[in-house]
Amino acid sequence: MKTRPQLYRTPSILLWLLSSVAVSIAPPVIAQSVPAGPHGPGIQSARDAREPQVLAMCKHLVPATPFKAPPGFKPPTGEAREYSISAIKDVIAAGARWQTAWSVDGNNADGIVATPTGLLIAQNSNSAVIELDAKGKTTVLFKDTNTGGALSMSKSGALFIVQRGLYPSIWQLRPQRKLLADKFMGDPLDCLRTVINDLTADSRGGVYFTDGGVFHAAADGTITQYGENLTTNGIILSRDERTLYVTNKDTVAAFDVQPDGSLTGQREFGKLHGGGDGATIDAAGRVYVTAHGEQDGIDVFSEKGQALGFIPTPFPVISLAFGGPGKKTLYAVAETGKSPAQAAAILTVPMLAAGYAGRAK
Repeated sequence: MKTRPQLYRTPSILLWLLSSVAVSIAPPVIAQSVPAGPHGPGIQSARDAREPQVLAMCKHLVPATPFKAPPGFKPPTGEAREYSISAIKDVIAAGARWQTAWSVDGNNADGIVATPTGLLIAQNSNSAVIELDAKGKTTVLFKDTNTGGALSMSKSGALFIVQRGLYPSIWQLRPQRKLLADKFMGDPLDCLRTVINDLTADSRGGVYFTDGGVFHAAADGTITQYGENLTTNGIILSRDERTLYVTNKDTVAAFDVQPDGSLTGQREFGKLHGGGDGATIDAAGRVYVTAHGEQDGIDVFSEKGQALGFIPTPFPVISLAFGGPGKKTLYAVAETGKSPAQAAAILTVPMLAAGYAGRAK
C-alpha cells in the first residue's frame, strides 16, 4: 500500500542464501539533529520527520501537488462490499467468488509477484519481503528493505524492489543484492515530492518505475524521465516488452519501447472505472488494472486497448499477479482496513485466462 500526503497511495544456491540475509547499504547520514516525529524503517519518506532536511538540499525540487481524489472515489471503510462477477469471455466465469488466502495488520502487503513456490509480498511497515506458500505459511526472504514496496522480476529471474523510506531507491534483490538507482539529476528521489510507487523489470537489467511520472532506471543506474501530463501509479510491460502500460489517473497510457529502452509514442490506451493502481498481463496479452471508484475492482483490456469487462472486488485492491497451478489464479492485494495503512489481505479468484508464462508478472 502506498501512502503519501500529496498523492493517494498507494522483489548458485550459495549466492541466493547470502543475498537473502544481506542488509541494505545505509543512506547518507543527516548531520542535523532529528526533529520530533516518526522516522526510520517502515516510515515512507514524505512522513519521515527528517525529510525537510533532505528537501532543503534539492537542486531540482518538484513542487508539491495536493491530493485530488479521482471522480467517484470512495475511501476504504473496512467493510466488504457486495459484488457480482459477470462473465468475460476467455477471462473469468460468471459467478466466480473471491477468497481470502491470507491477511495481515498494518501496511504490510504490496507489489506482489508469483513464483512456482509461492507469492512474494513486499511489506512497507516491516521493511521485509515474505513468501506466502500454498498452505498459507509465510517465510521472510529479505529484511531491512527500508520500507520496501512494489516487487518485479525480469524474464531472467532478477528480482527488484522499490524502497520508500528516506532516500528512496531501487534495489536488485536477486541474484545479487545491490543498489540499482537512487538519484535523478543528481538529487535524491525525495526531491520528486511524490512516492516511488511501482516498477516493471526489463530484459536489459533495468526497470521502468513510477514516481509521479514515468522513469527508466538503466542497468548502470542512470535514470531518465519520459512522458507528459502524467499522474502515475501502476506500470507493466507487454509480453514482448515493446509496449509499456502506465496508469494515469483514471486512464491507462501506453508507450512504445525502443531497442535502447527509451520510450516514444505516448497515447491513451484505455479508460478505467476510477483511479488506477496496480497492473498485470495474461498469456494472451490482456492487461488487468486495479481501479478505485464507485465500485472497486479490475478493468480488463485486450492487447489493443479494447475494454473487455470489469471484475468487481469486495475491497479496494492495489496489486495483481497471476499464480498457482497453470497460473490460472489471480491474486490481489486488498485494503481491508479503514485506512490504506491499517490492514491488508491477499485475495484469490479462479480464472479462465492464464498468466503469461514468460515472466513472473
